[in-house]
Amino acid sequence: MKEHVVARADELNEGERMLVEIEGREIAVFNVDGEYKAYTNWCAHQAGPVCEGTLTGTWTAEYDQENLKVCMEWCSEDKILSCPWHGWEYNVTNGESLTSNAQLPSHPVRVDGEDIIVSV
Repeated sequence: MKEHVVARADELNEGERMLVEIEGREIAVFNVDGEYKAYTNWCAHQAGPVCEGTLTGTWTAEYDQENLKVCMEWCSEDKILSCPWHGWEYNVTNGESLTSNAQLPSHPVRVDGEDIIVSV
């Protein structure tokens, strides 16, 4: 793998993302709670530009058998990436799909001094 400096750490604030091209691939670098994550801009569903989608949250649900009610809770705010083509959802903290057993193609990221470095 080859390392590429993609930005300075102060250029990517928490909750933001940056699209860069590395070796002919479009890659998005996300700042998630101060940690950097890098994914190829490719959705497993139909190769859509997933990293250009919105970041939202999601619902979790639990069934209360005693009261016969479903309890729903909004969670993972700004951690769920939704593909703009067909809405497939991925957890941006680990690249796992909420829709299937697919995973976003990820790349190692590290910070050296003030530089964000992605390995491809």
